[in-house]
Amino acid sequence: MNDSFEGRSGRNYNTEELLREDLAHHMRPFTDYKELAEEGGGRVVTHADGIYFWDSEGRRFLDGMAGLWCVNIGYGQRELASVAAEQMLELPYYNTFFKTTHPPAAELSKLLADLTPANFNHAFFANSGSEANDTILRMVRQFWHLEGKPEKRTIISRHNAYHGSTTAALSLGGMESMHNQGGVIPDIAHVAQPYWYGEGGDLDEDAFGIQAAKTIEEKILELGADKVGAFIGEPIQGAGGVIIPPKTYWPEVQRICKQYDVLLICDEVICGFGRTGNWFGYESFGIEPDFITMAKGLSSGYLPISAVMVGDRVMKTFIDKGGEFYHGFTYSGHPAACAVAIRNIEIIRREGLVEKVRDETGPHLARALKTLEDHPLVGETRSMGMIGAIELVEDKAKRKHFDEPGKVGGICRNHCLEGGLVMRAVRDIMVMSPPLVITTQQIDDMIGLARKAIDATAKDIGVM
Repeated sequence: MNDSFEGRSGRNYNTEELLREDLAHHMRPFTDYKELAEEGGGRVVTHADGIYFWDSEGRRFLDGMAGLWCVNIGYGQRELASVAAEQMLELPYYNTFFKTTHPPAAELSKLLADLTPANFNHAFFANSGSEANDTILRMVRQFWHLEGKPEKRTIISRHNAYHGSTTAALSLGGMESMHNQGGVIPDIAHVAQPYWYGEGGDLDEDAFGIQAAKTIEEKILELGADKVGAFIGEPIQGAGGVIIPPKTYWPEVQRICKQYDVLLICDEVICGFGRTGNWFGYESFGIEPDFITMAKGLSSGYLPISAVMVGDRVMKTFIDKGGEFYHGFTYSGHPAACAVAIRNIEIIRREGLVEKVRDETGPHLARALKTLEDHPLVGETRSMGMIGAIELVEDKAKRKHFDEPGKVGGICRNHCLEGGLVMRAVRDIMVMSPPLVITTQQIDDMIGLARKAIDATAKDIGVM
C-alpha cells in the first residue's frame, strides 16, 4: 500500500492513516462491522471522471453501478459544481416550511410537473428515496383519512422489493434480512414478486406475469378492499436483482388497483431519469400511478435530493379538505440541491441521453449481454435500457440456482473488482446500471471484463 497519494486538488493524503481513522470512527452503511474490522479498511476512492473512478492505489475502475444506481450523467460534470457554488453564494439555505419557498424549488417543481403526466402537478421534496417513500406512506394514510376512510391504511408491497432503509421504508420493502433486524411497522403486507426466471416454474412468462399480479388481488380480498390504501412497486426491482416483469404483469396490476380503488405508487428511484430508455419506468411499462417516487438520477447523485410527485386526485383532497400536513424535513427543497437537479435535467436533455439509451446504448447492452449466455455459469441475461443482470446458476437447463445463495456471486464480484470493474452481486445475480453517458465501446469493455470475472469464478468452483 502506498504511504500517501495526491488527490486531484493537489492535497496529499496518507492512505493508511485515513483508513485507520475511518475504521476507528466511521460507521459505514450496509456493513458487517466485524468482517470489516478483521479484513481492514477496504478501499479509499479519490477521484472520478466519466464512467471511471480511481482509488488511492492509483487503480482505475469502470463503474458499472453508477455509484449506487445514480450517477446518470457521469462523473466530473463541472457545470453542476458551478451551479451549486453560484446558488450557495446567492442563497445557501432557507427552509420551505410555513408558506415559504425560493426560486430553485419553484422552478424544479414546475420542471418535474412538465416531465410527468398531465395529472401530476405537485412535488414534495425530501433528501433520499427512503424519505420520499416515508412521505408517501404518510400521504396515503392522510388522504384516506380526509376521504373519511381511515381504515383504508394497509399498503401492499412485494417480497424482495427495496424501498429504502428507514423504518417505514424497510417495512414497505420486502427484504427479509432487513425485517429480521427489527422495527417493522404494522399494516404493510407483501405478495409475490414477478421473478419469472427464479420463481416461474413451468409457466411461460406471460402466464406467470398474470399469476404474480393476481397475488395482489388475492391479498386485497383477504384483507378487505376497505382496508387497503395503496400498492407500491418499482417498475423494475433494482436491488432485488434487476427483476424485469413479464409484459403481462403491470397491465394486470393496473386493472386490479383501479377495480378495488387502491392507489398506485410507482417507485422510480432507480428507474427514473432515463435508466430504462424513457424518462421514467412507468412509461416503459404503461403504468398510470397516483404517486411517483424520485431520487438518485434527479441530481445524478451530485447532491442529496428526492421528490414525491403527487397526482391530482390526491392533491385535490389535500387542498379541498384542508388541514395542516405535519410532515417535512429541514432540507426539503434545499436551494443548492434544487439548482443542481435543474441543471442535471438540462444536461440529460441537451445531451439526448434518454434517446441515446433508448435507441443506441440500451439495445447494444442487450446484445452484448446475450453473448455471455454461452457460458456454463450463465443461465440468463436480461436488461432494459441501462440496467441489466446476469444470472449465475448451477444448472442452466433446470434454471437451478446454487444451494448457498450469494457465495458464487460474492466470488464473481471480487473477481470483477480485481479486474477493474464494479458490478454488484445480489445473491448470485450480477447486476449493473452504468452511467447513461457510457459508449458502445465502453459497454463492450464492461462485458469483456465481466466475462473474465465469470471465467475466473467458474475455475474457482471447478466448472472450468
